[in-house]
Amino acid sequence: MFSKAFIPYGGYYSSPFARWQGSLANENSIVLGAETSKRWIDSKSWDAKSFDYVIFGITIGQPKVFYASPWSAAMIGAEDSPGVTLSQACSTSTTGLYQAAMALENDYCKNIYCLFSDRCSNGPHTIWPNPKGPGGQVVSENWMMEHFNYDPWGKQAMIQTAENVAALSGVTREECDQVALRRYEQYMDALKDDRAFQKRYMFPIEVKVSKKKTINFDADEGITASTAEGLAGLRPVLPNGVHTFGAQTHPADGNCAFVVTDREHAKQLSTNPDIEIQIISYGYSRVKKAHMAIAPVPAANMALEKAGLKVEEMKAIKTHNPFAANDIYMAKEMNLDVMSFNNYGSSMIFGHPQAPTAGRCIIEGIEEVAMLGGGYMLFTGCAAGDTGAAMILKVG
Repeated sequence: MFSKAFIPYGGYYSSPFARWQGSLANENSIVLGAETSKRWIDSKSWDAKSFDYVIFGITIGQPKVFYASPWSAAMIGAEDSPGVTLSQACSTSTTGLYQAAMALENDYCKNIYCLFSDRCSNGPHTIWPNPKGPGGQVVSENWMMEHFNYDPWGKQAMIQTAENVAALSGVTREECDQVALRRYEQYMDALKDDRAFQKRYMFPIEVKVSKKKTINFDADEGITASTAEGLAGLRPVLPNGVHTFGAQTHPADGNCAFVVTDREHAKQLSTNPDIEIQIISYGYSRVKKAHMAIAPVPAANMALEKAGLKVEEMKAIKTHNPFAANDIYMAKEMNLDVMSFNNYGSSMIFGHPQAPTAGRCIIEGIEEVAMLGGGYMLFTGCAAGDTGAAMILKVG
């Protein structure tokens, strides 16, 4: 359990997410994340030089990724700050916040900037020399598509891991469609009153399309509408499977950021000093090979145990749910109403840029609990390699 790590209320943002091959498809996510962060920091009238460490999370290679952390630090204005580049698939944000909390807890840092940015679009195609190959043929790899479709340890595609868990726990096609529709309805709640909920945390991206023209990208792009009839008419992605394209997430592009600091500094930076956000605990897991959708449960249970709390005490629960089976399995195992959590949005609907995915979910959870008057928020989610990561925060 942590005692020294705090996030200022309003000391975070998420950009809109764009469906892959959309408006952000040609942007270097390191540069885009840093430029968005700099505009956000400037809008707060903060001095970026006050950040003594920068954690940069990224999972898909970009030009100059070797320099990602110090380069991004310099671009936001923290040019004297060291840091680290971190990658753990869809647990990158959770793990980055954990690392920041550990640094605060052990008095190594006082004011940490955590920036998470990824671009699934136009992922790199890597080649390696292979002098012993036929005619010197190279070894090649598509960073995104191949990783989604094949785990070198589990030997299966990610969607197959979800189908494995569905078969194990008796998840049906009808359940998946019902959860997918509910998640879409929850996302639509975030768009009510001219996107009032999203405007609590979302910060626009500026994209230069030419030397003279810049577009302001201020809302999610590429969201697919769902209806009960539409979902029922879709074919399963895998033969005899329970997941259609409507019951799973989609790759996307975007970024998010957090300030993690001590209690006193958090109050100084907060947009509302009466609302305190404390990082309470963290949990992690690795489960049975090729059963990734199970992983959020033991990770959540670990975070709860470390905090000395019960799931019934959570005011809000958010998950990274790339497949409907994730939430259905978790609800059954933790005795939850599957329709009651992930209010206002989840990655199944708004997409999956990987590094910032969990971060956006955590931000939305913070805002939901703040609207409810305070309490505990649990985030949990799966990640590549049948792993999971969870975090509990106290708001108010």
